[in-house]
Amino acid sequence: MKISFVSRGTLLISLFSLIGMIALKVFPSSSQFFILDGNCHFTSWKWYLSNFTYIFGHIDTIHLVGNLSIILLLGPLIELKYGTKRMLIMTMVTAGFTALLHTLLWDNGLLGASGIAFMYIILSSLLNSSGREIPFTFILIVLLYLGQEIYSSFQKDNISHFAHLFGGAMGAFWGLFRK
Repeated sequence: MKISFVSRGTLLISLFSLIGMIALKVFPSSSQFFILDGNCHFTSWKWYLSNFTYIFGHIDTIHLVGNLSIILLLGPLIELKYGTKRMLIMTMVTAGFTALLHTLLWDNGLLGASGIAFMYIILSSLLNSSGREIPFTFILIVLLYLGQEIYSSFQKDNISHFAHLFGGAMGAFWGLFRK
């Protein structure tokens, strides 16, 4: 038996996330790449880059493992259905739109791939849908995961529930409208 590297996009996201967390711990100045500043810095190329690379930054191992367990579980299924290139495009477009809306609506920082993980959760519940049908499992997943996020959004914590909700919405968009 040999090890295969079939899900290259999923592995790439996971590797960059590990590098991002380590970089934040060892080189605090790397935060300009792995944390999205809540303010617009239109003259800084680093700010534009961080609109996409914040998903690779994680505050600690628990944060990283929580996101990677979902990404590593569901990413290969999504990659198999849509292909590596398309999965990476969906991931980066979701990251970019989340960053844009977060910057417009809030002035605090953003880091981590939780929004991407939520996109994968919702998108994976639509992988086997066809035509104009909506799987009942999709409805249940939306009620469970997004319902929990809406409920949690009223608590004072340092979690961007908006990123989770928007990631889930993007997962529904990719699964329902971008066949």
